[in-house]
Amino acid sequence: MADGVVQGPGEGEALRNAKAGRVAVVKCAFPHVSVFEFTIEGPFDGPDPHTHADETDSFYVLEGEVDFHVDGKDFRGGPGTFVSAPPGVPHGFKKHDAGTARFLNIHAPGGFERSLRKMSD
Repeated sequence: MADGVVQGPGEGEALRNAKAGRVAVVKCAFPHVSVFEFTIEGPFDGPDPHTHADETDSFYVLEGEVDFHVDGKDFRGGPGTFVSAPPGVPHGFKKHDAGTARFLNIHAPGGFERSLRKMSD
């Protein structure tokens, strides 16, 4: 049985990718769910539209604006926007402006932190 998690502001394992201009802080990494707080400075190409065979990929924008692609639709989401792509639904995100964006990214089931570690400096 896993212990509970409490992470304050700025706490968690920071996974940086300097070339991409992003930091993903691992807020929670359980087998059934992983939660990350992403901070992106400036433009960010993000992942091309893709699918996951067995996980739901969700996003909640905290600050700034993020351009999402979900199930063939493109739209810009600001603070308070929630996006969720269940298994098999094409999705991706980008950021085109020079400002900062912060958002939560939730994967269920968990394990995505392993992929983020491989993509980090």
